[in-house]
Amino acid sequence: MTPHRIVTAPDLAPPSGYAHAVVATPGHTVHLGGQTALDHTGTITGSTIEAQFDQAAANIVSALTAAGTTPAHLVSVLIYVTDVPTYKAALPALTPLWRKHFGRHYPAIALLGVTALFDPEALIELVATAVIPTPT
Repeated sequence: MTPHRIVTAPDLAPPSGYAHAVVATPGHTVHLGGQTALDHTGTITGSTIEAQFDQAAANIVSALTAAGTTPAHLVSVLIYVTDVPTYKAALPALTPLWRKHFGRHYPAIALLGVTALFDPEALIELVATAVIPTPT
């Protein structure tokens, strides 16, 4: 699934939908800029957290592809949202959207509540790091 080693710390609560830690294999690090629900015209699409997550996740995959890698090489994702309770309430709908774009790979993830994002219409922004493994 991923060439990186997913670590579950035995003295922490079992992770669900994220990893406690990821040990990246040697390779090239790809730092992805924050992706919101901007479409190819530069317009925020969707008015719900689910619709905006779907577009932002698609944008992450597009950036990964352009960098020559795939979601399997993600080692961390930061999720910024303007409304944490809305995000938490939407988790049942967000899980299949995560799997649509990233499969069942869950890197180290953090959710951060913020007062605003750059685009006032944006509800969510994803920032990710991937490591493309060095060929052996």
